[in-house]
Amino acid sequence: MAEAEEKEIRSNEESTDDSEEDESEEEPKLKYERLSNGVTEILQKDAASCMTVHEKFLALGTHYGKVYLLDVQGNITQKVDVSPVKINQISLDESGEHMGICSEDGKVQVFGLYSGEEFHETFDCPIKIVAVHPQFVRSHCKQFVTGGKKLLLYEKTWMNRWKPSVLHEGEGNIRNVKWRGHLIAWANNMGVKILDMISKQRITNVPRDDISLRPDMYPCSLCWKDNLTLIIGWGTSVKICSVKERHASEMRDLPSRYVEIIFQFDTEFYISGLAPLCDQLVVLSYVKEVSEKTEMECCARPRLDIIQPLPESCEEISSDALTVRGFQENECRDYHLEHSEGESLFYIISPRDIVVAKERDQDDHIDWLLEKKKYEEALMAAEISQKTIKKHRILDIGLAYINHLVEKGEYDLAARKCQKILGKNTELWEFEVYKFKEIGQLKAISRYLPRRDPILKPLIYEMVLHEFLESDYEGFAMLIKEWPGDLYNNAIIVQVVVDHLKKDPQNRTLLRTLAELYTYDQRYGKALEIYLTLRHKDVFQLIHKHNLFSSIRDKIVLLMDFDSEKAVDMLLDNEDKISIDRVVEELENRPELQHVYLHKLFKRDHHKGQKYHEKQISLYAEYDRPNLLPFLRDSTHCPLEKALEICQQRNFVEETVYLLSRMGNSRSALKMIMEELYDVDKAIEFAKEQDDGELWEDLILYSIDKPPFITGLLNNIGTHVDPILLIHRIKEGMEIPNLRDSLVKILQDYNLQILLREGCKKILVADSLSLLKKMHRTQMKGVRVDEENICESCLSPILPSDASKSFSVTVFHCRHMFHKECLPVPSTMSPLQFCNICSAKHRGPGSAILEMKK
Repeated sequence: MAEAEEKEIRSNEESTDDSEEDESEEEPKLKYERLSNGVTEILQKDAASCMTVHEKFLALGTHYGKVYLLDVQGNITQKVDVSPVKINQISLDESGEHMGICSEDGKVQVFGLYSGEEFHETFDCPIKIVAVHPQFVRSHCKQFVTGGKKLLLYEKTWMNRWKPSVLHEGEGNIRNVKWRGHLIAWANNMGVKILDMISKQRITNVPRDDISLRPDMYPCSLCWKDNLTLIIGWGTSVKICSVKERHASEMRDLPSRYVEIIFQFDTEFYISGLAPLCDQLVVLSYVKEVSEKTEMECCARPRLDIIQPLPESCEEISSDALTVRGFQENECRDYHLEHSEGESLFYIISPRDIVVAKERDQDDHIDWLLEKKKYEEALMAAEISQKTIKKHRILDIGLAYINHLVEKGEYDLAARKCQKILGKNTELWEFEVYKFKEIGQLKAISRYLPRRDPILKPLIYEMVLHEFLESDYEGFAMLIKEWPGDLYNNAIIVQVVVDHLKKDPQNRTLLRTLAELYTYDQRYGKALEIYLTLRHKDVFQLIHKHNLFSSIRDKIVLLMDFDSEKAVDMLLDNEDKISIDRVVEELENRPELQHVYLHKLFKRDHHKGQKYHEKQISLYAEYDRPNLLPFLRDSTHCPLEKALEICQQRNFVEETVYLLSRMGNSRSALKMIMEELYDVDKAIEFAKEQDDGELWEDLILYSIDKPPFITGLLNNIGTHVDPILLIHRIKEGMEIPNLRDSLVKILQDYNLQILLREGCKKILVADSLSLLKKMHRTQMKGVRVDEENICESCLSPILPSDASKSFSVTVFHCRHMFHKECLPVPSTMSPLQFCNICSAKHRGPGSAILEMKK
């Protein structure tokens, strides 16, 4: 900020290249502007000496003894002539209705800005400070302090007189004072003191660290962060003090409060002012540097730093060098820092300039991002804060971002961002499309053009399609497939494609695309012809989607040749549109395809194609023998004689065996297994399936002279036929392979059967005993007999209404009850009595378990 008219204060132009690079990459935390308007006029003729800030207005004191009341824009609202010499301090109460002023000639004034209340006093020494009570507007808080060689407290008595009292003296001039709540902090040549106005006791003394510095040239800076936290800056040292309550057990003769230094650190430069910013500090520093030309120490531009206090050190968050007017002649004492608590505004006061520092808002953040060409981040920040930003529009940032990407040659990314940025604005979309056309990048934006809500003019889409058709057939085909057919004039595009096909009639990509265009145009017949010519997989989808079954009645062979699996599935799924008979007739000259169709039909339903089952026997025998036997087993409609004839002609042994067994000729089937297949295991399995004793006899007779067959029978016959029958028939002296192992297996099987029987017997006995015990426990239980029970014979209550009468009751295990006299007299042969009801229902005898008498 080299000139007076500039609003933004620039960073140090004489810094190194590295620091400049860091500043360019790191966003500043504060923004700056000069306080102008009336302030500019004042400082052209006078110099600022002090200023205080209220949320409603500013009060500026000058070296010529004037006090100006200003609005926040710097306009003069009121002027007060106080003294012909420098104003040292201005103090305001929290309401902003009362002001205290002191000057270098010893004058002190305290008065109401909107009332006639006023105090005037002239001392015989310069008064450096004045501070009115924060609640001065209240009648019981009419107090203020002044500081010269003494710290005096003035209090208004009940007779409207001001009574002074000395709070402190003897340690040099009072240099600074700050009053917050019930605490007054002041600084003199020796250090900083804090007074508790409630107890009227001084609770701390913080000595200054560097006594070599002149206190008048490097004054102490004081600032209350809150009612209990004081920030002290003196020389290069910063201390943050916390006022705490002392525990009752520690009181004795000590004040009720004490001060603890919670943070302490040193800075690089001399401190001219302090202010809190959340949990951080804003520090105004006076800087000296050695001139490169004269090699002498001179005054540099002051710095405004944001510092994060740490337990034993501090961290610099940001640092700005401020070019204020006349900084070359200023000293440390000429700078002051005031702040407005409610708005985070910081005022840097120097004799010839007043600069306002503000926290950067989201608009400032976006400005910085745009300046650094970080458009993506700027767009994101604007979207997040769209309700609070005032200077920027998301659309404007987005358009700038697209232009930036185009300039960089990132056409695909620029086109992709159009979707999000342009949204539903058709005018902007069309403008961007033409811009991409001018730079020859229509292909880049084609994938991102809107296809629904909004829809652009047909000319836009046709222009893109023409671009692809001239240079990229595959890209053209992809767009036709992806874009809905109503986006462009279909007839125009069809004609253009037809014209290109005249030059290249066998181009499969153009033919496929033309078929899709015919489909969009509902010319399904032409589309189907092209698909069939190309043998394209979408032919089935086209038929299904547009119900073109009437068009394929004479094209079934073509469809089957193309993809028999899909064709058969489609034909079977639509039997109501193309009958089974029609399909079989069309495939008459292609029996292999006819078999595929009828086989899948049979898999779906064994009965639908029953009239073709006889035909299928030959088809299976010719084209699919592995499925012939499953077909013969599952079909109930094929003629067995015909099937047997075909199988015998072709010498299909397994199928012939099955047919013979199904026709009841099990012996012939078994003989065929033994003679043709020579497979004893299959013969045994066949005998097991038939479960016929005579068949087992035939098997034994056939095997008796064949040792390998005997071995197989011995290994497998044990559970179906008594092995003795086979063993007795074996001729003496016949060598049987593995006879020993077979006999051992028979014995092991027999032992296993014996063990199973014994195990079952044990389980049966254990279960019987368990059930007997359970029955016994059940029968041992008592049975409740009360007035609700009745005699099952006479149906009268089982218990007499008169309890004094004698009675006799019999209760059976089945819970039926009878009067003794209602039961029949037991026979002499069997003295046991049984329940008449359970005996009549064949539930088994219910013997009496209880006889009650009285």
